[in-house]
Amino acid sequence: MKRRTFIGTSAAATIGMVACKDVNAQDKKQNMEFKLKNNLNHSVCHWCFGDIPLEDFLKTLNTLGVKAIDLMGPEEWPLLKKYDIHCAMCNGAEINLTEGWNDPKYHDVLIKNYTEMIPKVAEAGYTNLICFSGNRRGMDDTVGLENCVKGLKQIMPLAEKHGVVIQMELFNQVNHPDYMCDTSAWGIALCEALGSENFKLLYDIYHMQIQEGDIIRSIQNNHKYFGHYHTAGVPGRHEIDEGQELYYPAIMKAILATGYKGYVAQEFIPEREDKIDSLKQGFLICDV
Repeated sequence: MKRRTFIGTSAAATIGMVACKDVNAQDKKQNMEFKLKNNLNHSVCHWCFGDIPLEDFLKTLNTLGVKAIDLMGPEEWPLLKKYDIHCAMCNGAEINLTEGWNDPKYHDVLIKNYTEMIPKVAEAGYTNLICFSGNRRGMDDTVGLENCVKGLKQIMPLAEKHGVVIQMELFNQVNHPDYMCDTSAWGIALCEALGSENFKLLYDIYHMQIQEGDIIRSIQNNHKYFGHYHTAGVPGRHEIDEGQELYYPAIMKAILATGYKGYVAQEFIPEREDKIDSLKQGFLICDV
């Protein structure tokens, strides 16, 4: 009986070892198949994968050979440094999405926040720092633009001195009702009024497809104003594969054709169970 037990146990152990080897071999094969050309600088927004601890997520990015992440503040920067991951878009100086530069009552706080944050961004070796227009709340767009100019002009000399680029994100009215910077035309008018190479627009492809469409033409005509790009599938903000309406390979080729040297960050919310597999797919789709 002991011999039979031993044989049965040994057989089970052997089968288990073989199964483990098969799984490990499969994982290695998948990692070998995932190879980026890196003609484009890839990044990703961690908030979309928020149930994965940041440190684990950074380890995964290292495994994939992706060297940047978006929307991280000073609290996270030491961990990014530990894993040699660049912060392609910094945050932490803004109040929130709805209370922004278009309303003078927020200027004192915003000027203080950005005056303190800009040198920190530069000292950490980063370049981009996000900002928001804020909501209209009945305010005329022209008035809001003038208010943004007045406020932002207070921090632009410091940004220029430290080589930091302030980037205002474009949003759509479906996800962010009443947000003022909701068209590329309004954002471009703000860029021109400020007249600084250290102020750009964060062109979110998902948002602008919903709000105005004509993505490739907009990139071709206005790329000098666009300092950063975000992706997501339309509709739904999920994977950027054939289950949504945008053809991202063509969009990425249009971005590269402009001579763009910055980052494109995945900002879709994975719908499939294997979120990292969805992320890998997103990187490969954009890796033209």
